[in-house]
Amino acid sequence: MSQTSIGVAVVGTGFGQKIHIPGFKAHHRTEVVAVYHRDRNQAEAIAKRHGIPHACDTIEAVVALPQVQAVSVATPPFAHHAMATAALQAGKHLLLEKPTALTVQEAQQLHALAQQHQVAAVMDFEFRFIPSWQRLAELLNENYVGQKRLVKIDRIAGSRANPERAWNWYARKDQGGGALGSIGSHMFDYVDWLFGPVKRLSANLSTTITQRPDPVSGKYKSVDSDDTCSITLELVDGTPVQVTLSAVALAGRGHWVEVYGEKGTLVLGNANQKDYIRGFTLAGSQAGEPLTPMDIPDRLAFPKLYDDGRLAPFIRVVDHWVSCIDQQQTTAPSLAEGVYSQLLMDLTHQANAQQTWVTVPSRASG
Repeated sequence: MSQTSIGVAVVGTGFGQKIHIPGFKAHHRTEVVAVYHRDRNQAEAIAKRHGIPHACDTIEAVVALPQVQAVSVATPPFAHHAMATAALQAGKHLLLEKPTALTVQEAQQLHALAQQHQVAAVMDFEFRFIPSWQRLAELLNENYVGQKRLVKIDRIAGSRANPERAWNWYARKDQGGGALGSIGSHMFDYVDWLFGPVKRLSANLSTTITQRPDPVSGKYKSVDSDDTCSITLELVDGTPVQVTLSAVALAGRGHWVEVYGEKGTLVLGNANQKDYIRGFTLAGSQAGEPLTPMDIPDRLAFPKLYDDGRLAPFIRVVDHWVSCIDQQQTTAPSLAEGVYSQLLMDLTHQANAQQTWVTVPSRASG
């Protein structure tokens, strides 16, 4: 297998600068050779700051560079489809941030393009790569809880609790903003990974902070994206899953996944508002005994930790991507999982609009 360096272009410079650029620099097989920002001066300043040889202000310029073998897209959701399409059509490998796109149709188009051009296209679903989550997956596979009776998921945080936080794309439903896109996209992926596919769902999406100040004019503009979601899932195996997501909860309890079964209980949780990756603890109980903290085996531990807790799992995502490129075979979490997460998000919006249960098509029927 090839051990040569892979030239990566980073498209999107918010999260891209915080996590993608340092993550690719830390990985022994990837080299950041280009960066995109729609403003040429900004692109050049970012390239200079990070020692990146090429600065581009169009996606066409990025994919035209022969040094670019792979493209990482970390733009806001409304730009994903166009940026990823350009990369895939140019035969570049793709790492895509969540949510996949604005609609399941867009996500399916990207997946088809990746298959057509035979490139490795993966999603940054980083919870799959966190040691405590991997241990939870192992215990579930080992039948620790037995037949599941109830799954309860809370992701209750206050990142957008301040009503003076500036209005931007996140405030707009039509641009992929809202808690469902930012939090729910992950949740739908890990529900499928840990517990299996969804049979039907119902939902209530709320916008509790209905206006925010425009950063330029200071005038208040209306918000139509959701900031709080209550979702009920019924899995194909019959398990009920109750989900509460909020981005506007002051002193929220954090991120918790509780699994109750006939034999036992597993509780994975993180109350740390400032670091949504580190701080997860896993507790277990069988036969109704008190919940007891569980050790995470060293074999699952991150090889290195960073000041920003998001970097270690991102580097594992990069590792997964590089492996897919080397083996010329894409495994989960790929764009196939991105399509499924997007499908469930679209159906959640539909269930909320209709205020009714919505049936999820099986994967076989698309």
